[in-house]
Amino acid sequence: MCRNATADLTAGTVITAVGIVCVARVRRARDLPIAALPLLLGLHQLVEAAVWHAGGGCGPATTAWLVIALPVLPAWVPLGVLLAAAPALRPRLLAPAAVGLTTAAVLAYCLATRPAVAGIRGHTLGYGVNVPWTPLVLTGYLFATLGALLLSGDRWLRILGAVLGARALACSALWRLEFASTWCAFAAAASLLVLGWVRRPLPGTPVT
Repeated sequence: MCRNATADLTAGTVITAVGIVCVARVRRARDLPIAALPLLLGLHQLVEAAVWHAGGGCGPATTAWLVIALPVLPAWVPLGVLLAAAPALRPRLLAPAAVGLTTAAVLAYCLATRPAVAGIRGHTLGYGVNVPWTPLVLTGYLFATLGALLLSGDRWLRILGAVLGARALACSALWRLEFASTWCAFAAAASLLVLGWVRRPLPGTPVT
C-alpha cells in the first residue's frame, strides 16, 4: 500500500467493500461506529489516491485526507469502542475517549489555522502540519486509538489494537516523515479483524 495511486485505489476499493460488508452484517446499533471503521479507512485510501494524482500539495484531497487522519480517527475510535463495550467496562474507556476528543480538538484547530501540505517521498507520501507539542499530541493520539482497543475487553478488538500497535512502532522507526500515511495504510489492512469482530457470537446468541 501507499506505493502509488494505483495501490491506494486498489486497496481502498477492497477495504471499502469490506466496510460495506461489516456495516451490512452489524447486529447491534451501538456496534455501528466500529463496524463502519473499515468503510472510513477504505474511503481514506481512495482519497489518498487522489492526493497521488494531484502530486501532493495543499489541495482539497490533501485536506480531506488529513481531516480523517488527524481529528476524526482519534475521536471516532475511542468513542466507538466506548459505545460498543459492555456497561461494566465503560468506566475504564472514559480516559481514552476524553484524550481522543482533546487530541482531535487540537488537531482540528491546527488544520483550521495552519497550512498543511503533502509531498511525494519516493514510494510513499509525507504529510506536513505544524502541530505544537508533537510528542505529546502523538502520545494522546495513540493512547486514544490503541489504548481504547486494548482496554476494550473484547478479544477481537484487543488483537486489532496489538496489531496496530506493533505496526505503529515499525512505521515510526522506519518511516518517520511518512508515519501518518503508512500507519493509516496498515490500519486499513487490519480491517479484516473488524469483519471478524462483527461476525463474533454476541452474548446470549447460540453459536452456529
